[in-house]
Amino acid sequence: MKKPAYDTMVIGPLSLDIMIDCHDHEDRLTGGAVIQSGYAASNIGGRTAVFTKLNPADADVYDAFKNCPADVYWKLSAHTTSIRNKYFTEDKETRECTLLSKSDSFAFEDLPPVDTKIYHFAGLTYGDFPDELFVKASEKGKVAVDVQCLLRHGEADGSMNFYDWENKKKYLPYIDFLKTDAAEAKILTGTDDRKEAAKILHEWGAKEIVITHNTEVLAYDGNEYCVSPIRARSLVGRTGRGDTTFAGYLVERLGHTMKDALLFATALVSLKMETPGPFCGTREDVERYIREFYMD
Repeated sequence: MKKPAYDTMVIGPLSLDIMIDCHDHEDRLTGGAVIQSGYAASNIGGRTAVFTKLNPADADVYDAFKNCPADVYWKLSAHTTSIRNKYFTEDKETRECTLLSKSDSFAFEDLPPVDTKIYHFAGLTYGDFPDELFVKASEKGKVAVDVQCLLRHGEADGSMNFYDWENKKKYLPYIDFLKTDAAEAKILTGTDDRKEAAKILHEWGAKEIVITHNTEVLAYDGNEYCVSPIRARSLVGRTGRGDTTFAGYLVERLGHTMKDALLFATALVSLKMETPGPFCGTREDVERYIREFYMD
């Protein structure tokens, strides 16, 4: 029997999110990078699978992906990840995160028996993915990693702090696409110059680097730098910005140049930020946004 085949498989824990804005208004929703990325990748036309872990007593996985065209796979976890996010500013750039509970770690043997061009690891905290998982995945397809889950540690008191990835130089050579934000890039490399950080990460072995910033996104493949601006008209849907960017970039990168993939990804996330929640628009919506705001 032929295995199902996908462009990307987004892998990561579901999260029960508690969102408290700067006015102390609280929302509770089922979120996580796997949702933001899965919705974005599949709604722009990528053949997408999502694989997650949760305790079904906490959430309905199929309800969480009800507006997502991706094929959904999941496995039982003793606990479901839950994170409390307290925002201190209107633009949601400053926040305090508290880890309330954490799902079981992922192993390669957990993954569904499918073929995928890209394994997109969209974790939330350190421990979601053991480093050796990237090695095993690299034997089957390309590996894409959002570095947040390798730097963000949950402490015993629930606080969350960022630390450097101890084994970065050993495992970066197994990563085809590495995504960081500007702050994470500095933790990894020691520099706040994003171009220099991308160059260092490439020299350490990552083949293509995407660094997000609230004004623009940079991509580097060892030969050229590409930069594309964020042109959002609203920030009400800021949550999931990096996840959406990376997912869109990966889908586009399979058949397009780095420059074109980056343009599409930044237009996608600019449009996504106008509406709270994951991206539920269409590819045509993004193409229309490009014609309206990116034709200079």
